[in-house]
Amino acid sequence: MSIGNLTSYPLPSASELPESRVAWPFQPERAVLLIHDMQEYFVAFYGTDSPLIEQVVRKLVELKARCKALGIPVVYTAQPTEQSDEDRALLNDMWGRGLPARPERYPVVGPLSPEIDDTVLTKWRYSAFHRSPLADLMRDWGRDQLLIGGIYGHIGVMQTAVDAFMRDVKPFVVADATADFSREDHLTALRIVARTAGRVLTLEDVVAAAADPGWTRAGLRGRVRGMLLDADELRDDDNLVDFGLDSVAMLGLAEELQRDGIRVDFATLAANPSIDEWWRLIDAASTPATSEIHE
Repeated sequence: MSIGNLTSYPLPSASELPESRVAWPFQPERAVLLIHDMQEYFVAFYGTDSPLIEQVVRKLVELKARCKALGIPVVYTAQPTEQSDEDRALLNDMWGRGLPARPERYPVVGPLSPEIDDTVLTKWRYSAFHRSPLADLMRDWGRDQLLIGGIYGHIGVMQTAVDAFMRDVKPFVVADATADFSREDHLTALRIVARTAGRVLTLEDVVAAAADPGWTRAGLRGRVRGMLLDADELRDDDNLVDFGLDSVAMLGLAEELQRDGIRVDFATLAANPSIDEWWRLIDAASTPATSEIHE
C-alpha cells in the first residue's frame, strides 16, 4: 500500500492559522531549521508541476537562506534507500516498501539540495528524533527551538513537533512552508500543534520576528492565553478577570513591558483588563525604539 496520488490545494492563509496556546518568541540564536522529508520520492506523489509544491519549495528556499544569514543550523531528514524489514517493521504494513522500491528518488529536490555545512539525518520513523542524533546535536549547539517545514504535515512534521515538545525543545511549525495530503489534513495538523505542542506561524512571521522581536498584538494575545486555564472562548474585548486572570499574572506582564521600555504599569493593566485595551495602551506607550510594532 503506497501513498497514492496527491493533489494541490491552497495553502492556509495567516488569518486561518489556529491560535497557539504558547507565545514563545522566535529566537534565532536558539533555533535550528529542520527541512523535513523533501525527497523526490515523497514530492513525486503530487505529480509534476504541482503549484502546491512549487510554493512550498520556494518558501523553504527563502526560509533556509534567511536562517543561514542568521547563523541558524540547517538539518534535513531523508529516508535511506536500503531498509530491512526489521528497520521498516510496521511501516511496511502502513505504507508498503516505501522509498526502497524507488531508490533513484532518494535525493532532496534540487532547489533545496543540502549544502556542505548542512546536516542530513537518516530518517527511520515519523519523528525526526527517532534513532537519530538530532537531540544530541541541538544540545551540543546550545539550541532549544526547532523550526519545521516540509512534508507531510499531519505525519512527520506534526509528530516531530510533538516529540520535540516532549524533549523540552520548543517547536515552531511554518504553516506555509509545509505540504500535506490535503488541506483538511494540513489544518488538522496545525491545530494539534497549536493546541498541544508549540507555535504555528508563517514565513512572514519568522522573518518579522528575526528582524524585530518586539511586541505585537498577536504576541500579546498568545501571552494572555498562556496565562489562562481555559481560553478557548476568549475574545479580545472580553474582561480577562472573568476568565480567571489574577493580579500576579498582570504584575508579571507589567514588569515585562517595562523591561522592554513600554511604560504601562500594573494599575493601568488592572483597570483595563482586556486584550483590546492592553494593546491600545501598549501601542500608545511604546518608546521610539519599539514604536514600529506590527499587527
